[in-house]
Amino acid sequence: MKKVLAIPMVLIAVAALALPLQNPPTAPPAAAQASKSPAAASKDYVIGLEDVLSVFVWREPELSVKEVVVRPDGKITLPLINDISASGLTVNQLQEQITEKLKDFVASPSVTVVVVRIVSQRVSIVGEVGQPGVYALSSPMTVLELLARAGGLREYAKRKDIAVVRHEGNKTVRYKFNYKDVSAGKNLEQNITLKNGDIVIVP
Repeated sequence: MKKVLAIPMVLIAVAALALPLQNPPTAPPAAAQASKSPAAASKDYVIGLEDVLSVFVWREPELSVKEVVVRPDGKITLPLINDISASGLTVNQLQEQITEKLKDFVASPSVTVVVVRIVSQRVSIVGEVGQPGVYALSSPMTVLELLARAGGLREYAKRKDIAVVRHEGNKTVRYKFNYKDVSAGKNLEQNITLKNGDIVIVP
């Protein structure tokens, strides 16, 4: 994961605090979120630039690649196949395309694609949490889940004034998150699913 300079992130956080609050988008039902397993989510993950992939071809070690990086042109290079587009495809879609291309060289190829390291999908959290910084968005993650991953709130965090800053088209919006309410089972629509590039600010 790339390092992010602390000063620019603080400046972003300060500027974002001045944005007007928006009503949060409707969060998916809790049951729906819980039913989506990490394994299923990983296969649906949309590959992005600089993500690191592993491609394994059953019983064909010379065609397998331990680690390959998605280049700025969105492609990866594999034995026999050479260049193949990866960015914008799900793990399943890329796996199917590689399998199809290998049929010209291997009888009934069995291909497994794994995202070794996610670089393209990230969210940030700044302020009064245990471990502020940038986190990989490897699977669906809510605000509450990111707070837990970041080590929880510090003693003097303003639990009622947490905000999510998001770029939507040409504008930047700010969604409120009241930790006390959500943790008590109230106003759960505030516990939105985070998107790539979101910044969670904990004053």
